[in-house]
Amino acid sequence: MIPVSPVVPGKEYTEFVIVKDQKPYIPLPAVRVGDCVLSRWHMTWKERWFAFLWGDVYLWVEKSVGTPLQPVKLQVGAPK
Repeated sequence: MIPVSPVVPGKEYTEFVIVKDQKPYIPLPAVRVGDCVLSRWHMTWKERWFAFLWGDVYLWVEKSVGTPLQPVKLQVGAPK
């Protein structure tokens, strides 16, 4: 899955980019909505197929200390 922009198509939210130039992470377009941070993700056809068949999406959350937002990774299909 890859994060995409605009985060909310057709809405006038002010977007910002999380981890803009921090390898190994990819830039994450996001918007603030109240106390939450919202991002939008696009699935490949293979990922859509796996989600359709098994209905599972895995969310990886990396350990972090003292940062306002933790790095995450969404994955369709069993972790390897």
